[in-house]
Amino acid sequence: MKKLTFLFAIAALAGLAFTNPVADVVTYTVNASESTVKWVAKKVTGAHEGLVSIQSGNLEYTDGLLSGGEFTIDMTSISVTDLKGEWADKLTGHLNSADFFDTANHPTATFTITSATSRGVDGAYKVKGDLTVKGITKSITLPTVQLTEGEDGITTTEALTIVLDRTDFDVRYGSGSFFSNLGDKTIYDDFELTVALKADK
Repeated sequence: MKKLTFLFAIAALAGLAFTNPVADVVTYTVNASESTVKWVAKKVTGAHEGLVSIQSGNLEYTDGLLSGGEFTIDMTSISVTDLKGEWADKLTGHLNSADFFDTANHPTATFTITSATSRGVDGAYKVKGDLTVKGITKSITLPTVQLTEGEDGITTTEALTIVLDRTDFDVRYGSGSFFSNLGDKTIYDDFELTVALKADK
């Protein structure tokens, strides 16, 4: 009887070994100097654009498929590229102020991938994640993220454009959704981020 019990135990362990293989997890570290985040904000009379830097980040692959990742954005690095000199400095200072991103109190923003679903095409994923700006976290969905895996790491096949509503993160200055009679001083709620990533093994 003891011999039979022992054989059953061995069989059960063997079954677990074959049905629950150890997942192959690889983590890629974002190369901040070779990654870019461009922003565009529009208003009634035109638009402004600029850059903000990725401070750190990683992409996680499980059994060859994107499975997670997290990114930290240095909000204090925000810059304006369509203006120069005094006008650029003035707008940069305003963006850093409490009217907009209040970077003195919220120096970073973060994005954490909560799920990544293959689109059925090599390197293409539907990505969901939690975006935190000014201490406010919202779940967002990126319909298609196209990534290319090379010998030295991961890159975005083409830059990814994300459209966000700034008022979701308590950035309401000049918003026609919250203030009336702004006229041509109205700043639209939606703004765009265009992200190009490079992540190294």
